[in-house]
Amino acid sequence: MKKFGIFSALVMFLVVPLAACSGSGTITIGAQTYTETKILAHMYKDLIEQETDLSVEITPDMATSPIVLEGMQGGDIDMSTQFTGTAISSFTDIENPEDSDATLQQAKDFFSGEDFNFTFFDGLGYANTYAFTVREDIADEYDLEQVSDLEGIAGEFSAGFDTAWLERENDGYPAFIDTYNFEFGNTNPMEIGLVYDAVNNGEVDVVLAYSTDPRIVAYDLKILEDDESFFPPYDAAPVVRNDVLDEHPGIADAIEPLIGSFDEETIGDLNGRVDLDGEEIEDVAQDYLEEQGLLE
Repeated sequence: MKKFGIFSALVMFLVVPLAACSGSGTITIGAQTYTETKILAHMYKDLIEQETDLSVEITPDMATSPIVLEGMQGGDIDMSTQFTGTAISSFTDIENPEDSDATLQQAKDFFSGEDFNFTFFDGLGYANTYAFTVREDIADEYDLEQVSDLEGIAGEFSAGFDTAWLERENDGYPAFIDTYNFEFGNTNPMEIGLVYDAVNNGEVDVVLAYSTDPRIVAYDLKILEDDESFFPPYDAAPVVRNDVLDEHPGIADAIEPLIGSFDEETIGDLNGRVDLDGEEIEDVAQDYLEEQGLLE
């Protein structure tokens, strides 16, 4: 009995610290190639590591949002920032593309199903929308104000498009042609970060930009109005695998202060500090959290 008692005490000695550390471990956040997803990933990392016992690794520069989502399906990625219209249209039709609240709810419902089993959180407060963009000299020469103004002259133009958008069916180039009834003379698949220099330097005439990118203003580019309302809502939101949240519920509490806290101007300014001023992504993320009183 005495020997058993010593063994039992030893087991308890080992188990109690393990139980106390049951919330520890490592999670991986995936980020796409564009800057704001990497800034947000570092904000998630800082807050989660501050508020929980978790360590966070970031996998940056994942080529497309569908690749990030597939990585989450496979268990290689635990968390990411997604954009409602992009996420949904990568897998199915958007039911109510003119209603951002309905599109967010569809994303929540769709990705909570057994095929994904993700939690699609409420939005971060801003949308990053696709926008057809030209140089001011081209806009002035052809009197361009909206996308439909390109009809009849688009065949003369060279265009630079996000590679993933060219291939997507529901809100990509094939559907765009059906909606606007024209196509460009030449299309160049590009990584999204390269389109701004390409149009600014005259390598292409029109590009599909992200509305939060500071280079639109810095390069004096003109956004054409999507007068056929082709693009659905693209509200940004954190997405986390449910099994990870079940094991580490503190993640939701840690990132909660970011929900609804951004607007497009704020994200554009943060992007500009990286893309135009050359600051480090992790420094920009940390500075913002400290300014908001969220990071000790």
